[in-house]
Amino acid sequence: MARSRELIGRTHLPGGQELKLTSEEGYYVLTLKGVPLMSSAAHHSEEHLAEIGCEGLQDRPRTRVLVGGLGMGYTLRAALDRTSPTSRIVVAELVPAVVRWNRGPLADLAGRPLEDPRTQLEAGDIVAYVESRPEPFDAILLDTDNGPDNFTARGNSRLYDPQGLARLRRALRPGGRLVVWSAYECPPFVKDLQRAGFEPQVVKAKARGHKGGRHTLYVGRRPETDARASSTRPRPRVKGRRRTQGRRRRA
Repeated sequence: MARSRELIGRTHLPGGQELKLTSEEGYYVLTLKGVPLMSSAAHHSEEHLAEIGCEGLQDRPRTRVLVGGLGMGYTLRAALDRTSPTSRIVVAELVPAVVRWNRGPLADLAGRPLEDPRTQLEAGDIVAYVESRPEPFDAILLDTDNGPDNFTARGNSRLYDPQGLARLRRALRPGGRLVVWSAYECPPFVKDLQRAGFEPQVVKAKARGHKGGRHTLYVGRRPETDARASSTRPRPRVKGRRRTQGRRRRA
């Protein structure tokens, strides 16, 4: 028996692919070229993305979190729920229709997170936003595509190449976490995180809580002591002293 499907809206991504929002058997589904990207029936791993990234931030004042990709609002809501009343959650979304849908038919799914006063919407490319050198973040949560090496939008590759990971690392405070959602395992990405100066971890997350398939969350922690950054700073030269006398690194 065929499923009942209602078209709610459609739009095109920058690369020309058609993105659709449909309603199917009481659930909302985002599809790209007929392939489901996200469903309101399965969002546990998107929430777990924020749980890991925001661990320990609940009682810390004035924390900052960057969410890459609005989706159906579940990651944003989970980040808001796991940070303090003085936090700031910046969500970057490239597709204007996704923002409209989250203000319209999808708004109540995650409790209208775009209306929370702690939410700051950045409508545009997250890479461009990070390159603008904003204030550092305590956590960066990325759910911008299928994973770190399979892209629906070509521009997303700039997030995960060596230069992109270096930008994300600089955008984090020491001790901050980068968490990347992936629909599948991508073992080489662990080494990419290590080469970029992160302390990596791999976490498996159920799509539907105790049921359904598993997704993969890649966690990269920026070390508290940033040896990489300090080792590249120029050392001051002091006139009148021999080079062998006590050198000091800047704090």
